[in-house]
Amino acid sequence: MNDSSIHDRLENIVKRIQSAAIASGRDARSVKLVTVSKTRSADEVRAAASAGALIFGENYVKEASEKIALLQDLNRPFHLIGHLQSNKAKTAVRLFDLIHSVDSENLARELDKQAQKIGKIQGILIQVNVGMEESKSGIDEAGLEALVRAIHTLENIRVLGLMTIPPFDLDPEAARPYFRKLRLAADRIRYLDLPNIRMDELSMGMTGDFETAIEEGATLVRIGTAIFGERS
Repeated sequence: MNDSSIHDRLENIVKRIQSAAIASGRDARSVKLVTVSKTRSADEVRAAASAGALIFGENYVKEASEKIALLQDLNRPFHLIGHLQSNKAKTAVRLFDLIHSVDSENLARELDKQAQKIGKIQGILIQVNVGMEESKSGIDEAGLEALVRAIHTLENIRVLGLMTIPPFDLDPEAARPYFRKLRLAADRIRYLDLPNIRMDELSMGMTGDFETAIEEGATLVRIGTAIFGERS
């Protein structure tokens, strides 16, 4: 895809995000676009950055490490939106401004340890498996409060909110109950008023359903295909 196509697609998505936010009675600035750049080349990322993309999302630590090394001059934040294994935590804290996919106490503690080594406060989101799908990562809703209570004293991570990937359906309305579940879960955690735990961010919504996610409170939407086109 050429640079002009990326520019036009990105501009269209930004307009749709703003329209969905305003239609929901929200400030358009309250929703941030994470441009999903997994499997995309460094040149494609540069084109998206030139077109105005401010945050990029990667799924795999190794791929992101190689790509970010080529893009340091962009000075853009990268988020990890894919599953993270504990043995990749050391690299992850060096690469990513925000990690969306923390789903266990062990992983949170390893991120805290590795962040402490480099004097960083690592922002994280807790991934919640609202659809109870065996094929997806994430803690179930029943275990969310216990996880938050177990990690809120860790000094080098900050829980900034929650993330989810709902069960796939071609109808975006089918995802609405899952987005709503995540928002209500965040409300419950916010009510606990625990140190180091904030519920400022809800990472939910992708190319096919981001407008529905925004209506249900998303603050971070993860969109790749609608900007870069279908992967070859």
